[in-house]
Amino acid sequence: MKAKKVLFVTQEIIPYVPQTEMSTFGRTLPPAIQERGREIRTFMPKWGNINERRNQLHEVIRLSGMNLVIDDTDHPLIIKVASIQAARMQVYFIDNDDYFSHRLMGLDKDGKPYDDNGERAIFYARGVLETVKKLRWTPDVIVCQGWMSSLVPLYVRTAFAEEPCFRNTRLVYAQFADEVQGTMGKRLAACIPFKGAMTKHIKEFGKELGVAELHKMAVKFADSLVVASPTANPEIAAYAESLGKTVVPFAEEGMAESISQLFENLCPDPTV
Repeated sequence: MKAKKVLFVTQEIIPYVPQTEMSTFGRTLPPAIQERGREIRTFMPKWGNINERRNQLHEVIRLSGMNLVIDDTDHPLIIKVASIQAARMQVYFIDNDDYFSHRLMGLDKDGKPYDDNGERAIFYARGVLETVKKLRWTPDVIVCQGWMSSLVPLYVRTAFAEEPCFRNTRLVYAQFADEVQGTMGKRLAACIPFKGAMTKHIKEFGKELGVAELHKMAVKFADSLVVASPTANPEIAAYAESLGKTVVPFAEEGMAESISQLFENLCPDPTV
């Protein structure tokens, strides 16, 4: 088995947020992969509707303290951790007062998308990758779940391409139905460039980036697409196929086994 270490960059996980198709996937897939003999690490945003006391979150001081600059503003990175004992699964949370602590998920209390959802996705993606570097952990595969993780493939392939812990990493993007409509903020395209991630890498997706564009951006820089919902936008799978990417179609049963086999195909054992 070559794909021994798998990093899950998730958007939602039960029991920290309400049960949805996405949060169920986030809760069931990592332990299913772990049960197949792989080492896992799991990240999610510390959304404002997560009850820290009930879920026993606590800050990891040695991992916190970095500032991430987005749109010329410093945003402190706070790392928290909790465990789902029944699944033997530890979850790291990316937190920040401006983007997460006092706010809900993709939609506010009135059901409207936050104007800076795109910048929140930037902070999340870069926060996860910087934390994995600090952990000195080298993932063989990164599974990105939902639009909140969609910028991870871009950054791994560009800004973090020369980092030893990501140099040989394979990337899988899991697509769900689009719960957030409209653009991800007028400043998103201008805020994405960072180190090796440049405007030229995202130019083809236009200046008004919505969820569909983020999905396509993730697919472009990932190795494979997993269609994780029967109501996912079919245009994204068609785009992936046009680029020659492997597409794992949605199935009511057996998704964990299909994804586990995908890891083997992406990371073949050179000794076999």
